[in-house]
Amino acid sequence: MSLESLQVFRSLGRQHSVLRIVVAYTAFAVCEFATWIAMLVYAYEQGGPTTAAVVAVAQLLPAAGVALLVGPLADRRSPAAVLIGGYAVQALGMGATAVLLLSDATPLAVYVGAVVGATAIAATRPAQSALVPALTSEADQLMACNVVIGWVENLSLLLAGVATGLALTFGSVADVYVGAAVLMAISTFLVLPLRRLPFTRRTNVDRDRAATESTAQLLRHDRAALLLVCLIGAEFLVIGALDLLFVVMAVDVLDAGAAWAGYLNTAYGAGALVFGALAALLIGRRLGPVVVATAVVCGLALAASTISGLAVVMVLLAVVGGTRALLDVSVRVLLQRTVPPHRLAGVFGVAEGLLMIGLAAGSLLVPFLMSLGGATLALLGTAAILPALVLAFLPLLMRLDQHARVPVVEISLLRQLPLFAQLPATSLAAVAQRLERIELAPGSALVREGEIGEHYYAIAEGDVSVLQRGRPIARLGRADGLGEIALMRSVPRTATAVAETRVLAYRLDRDAFMEAVTGHRAVFELAEEIVRGHADRDAARDAAREQPPGAET
Repeated sequence: MSLESLQVFRSLGRQHSVLRIVVAYTAFAVCEFATWIAMLVYAYEQGGPTTAAVVAVAQLLPAAGVALLVGPLADRRSPAAVLIGGYAVQALGMGATAVLLLSDATPLAVYVGAVVGATAIAATRPAQSALVPALTSEADQLMACNVVIGWVENLSLLLAGVATGLALTFGSVADVYVGAAVLMAISTFLVLPLRRLPFTRRTNVDRDRAATESTAQLLRHDRAALLLVCLIGAEFLVIGALDLLFVVMAVDVLDAGAAWAGYLNTAYGAGALVFGALAALLIGRRLGPVVVATAVVCGLALAASTISGLAVVMVLLAVVGGTRALLDVSVRVLLQRTVPPHRLAGVFGVAEGLLMIGLAAGSLLVPFLMSLGGATLALLGTAAILPALVLAFLPLLMRLDQHARVPVVEISLLRQLPLFAQLPATSLAAVAQRLERIELAPGSALVREGEIGEHYYAIAEGDVSVLQRGRPIARLGRADGLGEIALMRSVPRTATAVAETRVLAYRLDRDAFMEAVTGHRAVFELAEEIVRGHADRDAARDAAREQPPGAET
């Protein structure tokens, strides 16, 4: 890993909100996989494979529908609120399922409780995908955060398997749900402070097409975004098929016995874990070619497993798991770069819906292909899905990084500033394109009292102390802005701003600032109100300083 990549991960570690997201997501991912396994075991014990399949579909399809509804909700409201609510409902659903299991309730009641918890799972990824760009400070941090989340998900798959196995060996399905309810409650409390983040939403001043069109319309017009969403659906179609193919390979292809299905799954998961860590090497690189290469290699490795021995198959499945993990991270990052921030949750909601449908369809695809041509056709047919899709759209995928020009991190930062949050989407993107990234060491001055103001500053990371006549009057941090008084009034700077810590900020030159503010009436009025508020506070401080000692205050 390069020194630059290490510095990106270190800077990410200083973002407490991001750390809360990652830790909460770790608990969520473990619970998602553990309860899925446990409920299928319970359903199988109650009514055999048919019941297990019906329960699986009953959990997946409502979740797919909810994902389509949750995405637009997170776009209109705070994605943090949607994430918190989703975690809370999961905790309640899993807790209720645990109570039903412990009280020997009817299987139907247990299934209803499980469906509630599984359906709420669909709120997590769309809301989180929209939230992460608003918490990171630069594009490479966004990539690093997605790498960490992807690696955590791969690790959680292994942890969930081990934890569920132990719980079912020494306890029961109810114990799995008790543990999951506790973990999801912890996740809820971890992300609860994020509700205070300033996710200001635009008002009805935003009348342009980008703000009014639906997610479906956006995907219909944006071929790159539509392809990436379809890739996520195809990826999970393959994953859904692999759940059954591991059994088919162990019993029919390798003649190794059903127990080896677990070992094949472990090889797949181990590959995802190792390759997921290597995703850190992708920071700062083009991702379109990575999507093509990983999809093709994943398909070739799975196809080669039809003519290989047991040891080689284990290695090949590790490659399948690893390349699938790299593909997933690359596609999600490209989608975040490509889609305007105010549409991220909606688009990821569609992706989450296709994810759920893909899992269900994958489990049905294998028996269909086996009825046509046996295990070999099932393996080869599944192996061909991802390569066929990427090769069909090869020119677009190879140019994808050129299309991914939306400054998603910068736009997300501007949307948290009340002054800019009311700008139409196209204007906001234009402002973000003109932002200039700057870094300051502790003790460095961002602006100085009395100097001519040429820039407006938006703080992305770090703490800034504001001083007037040498006295501290304010302390600013992420999603705070400064410099509007000098620009709006054409007067010298009224205060000095000094970095208390390392500060990452984005500055906007006078012309771009005035174009953005004066071009929209509501924004201009808000800017005037902010400037008047600063002036009133300055006057009050001056009056307080001029009072003689002992005077009434």
